[in-house]
Amino acid sequence: MEKAAKEIRELKGFLPRSIVYAEQINEDFAKGIAGFYKAVWDDREGGLSKKQKHLIVFAIACSNNNIQSAVKILERLHKFGATKKEINDAMMLAAWTGGIQYFTDFSAVVLKEMERLGY
Repeated sequence: MEKAAKEIRELKGFLPRSIVYAEQINEDFAKGIAGFYKAVWDDREGGLSKKQKHLIVFAIACSNNNIQSAVKILERLHKFGATKKEINDAMMLAAWTGGIQYFTDFSAVVLKEMERLGY
């Protein structure tokens, strides 16, 4: 499991709690979850970049009104060089798919975090 955990730490920048919890239950289960993370977030030739993937999951988190995840993902977007315009586009897409009420709910927190990050 150590090799898989190390790969995920390098890939995501941290070890997700789901892998930590799964390892406490069963090592094979933890390896399976680590493999899932690797499959989703690994770079593939011709595939989406990490920044694009994070923009997508950011928009999904916002459209689901998952503010805590949106703020965490925003920090990753900053690390991967996302521009303010890209983040704003993702927020507008979230408003389109999740509804304007969710936009109202998540935008205040996200905009405050953007300001903190220097956007």
